[in-house]
Amino acid sequence: MSVSAPLWTPAPERARQSQMYAFMSRVAAKYGLPAEWEALREWSIRERGPFWAELLDFVEIAPATPASAPCAGTGMLGTRWFPGMTLNYARHLLRFDDDADAILFEGETGRRDRLSRRQLRAEVARCAAALAAAGVRKGDRVAGFLPNVPETVIAMLGTASHGAIWSSCSPDFGVRGVLDRFGQIEPTVLVVTDGYTYGGKPFETLTRVREMLPQLPSVRQVVVVPYLAACTGAPPAALDGLRKAVLWREFLGPADSAPPPLPFTEVPFDHPLFIMYSSGTTGVPKCIVHGHGGTLLQHMKELMLHTDLRAGERLFYFTTCGWMMWNWLVSGLGAGAALVLYEGNPGHPTMDRLWALAEQTRMHVFGTSAKYLAACEKADLHPGRDHDLGALRCVCSTGSPLSSELFRWTYDRVKRDLQLASICGGTDIISCFILGNPLLPVYAGEIQCRGLGMDVQAWDEHGRPVTGTKGELVCCAPFPSQPVCFWNDPDGRKYRAAYFEHFPGREVWRHGDFIEITDAGGIVVYGRSDATLNPGGVRIGTAEI
Repeated sequence: MSVSAPLWTPAPERARQSQMYAFMSRVAAKYGLPAEWEALREWSIRERGPFWAELLDFVEIAPATPASAPCAGTGMLGTRWFPGMTLNYARHLLRFDDDADAILFEGETGRRDRLSRRQLRAEVARCAAALAAAGVRKGDRVAGFLPNVPETVIAMLGTASHGAIWSSCSPDFGVRGVLDRFGQIEPTVLVVTDGYTYGGKPFETLTRVREMLPQLPSVRQVVVVPYLAACTGAPPAALDGLRKAVLWREFLGPADSAPPPLPFTEVPFDHPLFIMYSSGTTGVPKCIVHGHGGTLLQHMKELMLHTDLRAGERLFYFTTCGWMMWNWLVSGLGAGAALVLYEGNPGHPTMDRLWALAEQTRMHVFGTSAKYLAACEKADLHPGRDHDLGALRCVCSTGSPLSSELFRWTYDRVKRDLQLASICGGTDIISCFILGNPLLPVYAGEIQCRGLGMDVQAWDEHGRPVTGTKGELVCCAPFPSQPVCFWNDPDGRKYRAAYFEHFPGREVWRHGDFIEITDAGGIVVYGRSDATLNPGGVRIGTAEI
């Protein structure tokens, strides 16, 4: 690959003004390196302690208590990151307190909402106080059965502020799918929606909630977000049959009331923040625990350096709350960006709905899937002609490999001067192994680079690194966004079996994707190498079929 001409090369001035360039220049000056991408990447792997420490400072994560060292221990299973540090993910995301936009929301029915940073912080304060009154404490689980609406962001941040653990499922999940997930983690508070719309049709959800509650005996409080009622103009649904149920606004208190104080529980770097779900080929989904520090630091690296996201910009990703891209999107608040949330069918009433949203919100980063871009191509859309995309500078695509044809379509039909960042990682690491880079050219069918600090290689079946041919995606050195653990896996056996036993005697992370690393350093992704399926980018195991 990389034999054809690039589809896009960043203008020299654009590259020099990027945050990746600023970080590279800083490291080069301090450590005596050439100010070149490959030198920076190799240093970030070779000197991982100094790299992650420099990154922590560059992205302005201010811990409550500093670490005694960037890392301690050895190996992918024995390394601990930033021992002694305390911090809080929510505090970093809510550090801006002014009237700039924090959330711009649109639902497919046309419902819109807008929250400033100050309004968001006030709503999180109300939610945190209500959760405390409901008995939520550090380490408790709060679960969301919710659409992609502002209330979901507020509930998650309120949960995280206490050091409690957030977990969510999309409301299109069936009862069994939800119980297979929430039944394992025993939430004390369940935040649900009364329903949602998709493709112009209403879908009620409280019937399913009533069916699942008897099998979730840990739930002490149910909070109902009346989203469907707001979309249809109907009065809120009756809450009978729901254990200690209350409507969202009643739970938080009036939006025009003075918000209570918002104290943050400072927690260790690896204290649980999220429980995510990833399915294998047998049994119920794995409950993957991710921590405050690793999630925050990795997301700031990917958003600020690899995507060049800046304060005041607008970040969008089409996602549900059951996919890790929702967590990644929300972390954009930590970079000072405003989140653009869309709930509903991206092709309703017409396939260009999201491009119209990009124009309306003056979107800077547009995140989607290869499946959506393929649907746009099939519909013969011309977004760059039909919409003002003047603010748009980056399109991210994930979920499945982006074909060379779709790379070309994006540059032909969306915008010529655009960083097209195909990205690849997953729920397992709540982040990316390979992704975009504002310093490098874009070639058809290739992802631009391996992530800083990620020792990603392609290995053949004998465990030998290969270049220019297909191999297993492996990561050969520890990184902060590895899972803290699997829930209910006290001896770590399930965690080790999931990632570290494919190459006996070699403690490397085997991810389950086939990739090719080109001679020039780009990456071609060929798809899954295991039995996991990937409809629409959300991985499910054959055990769930």
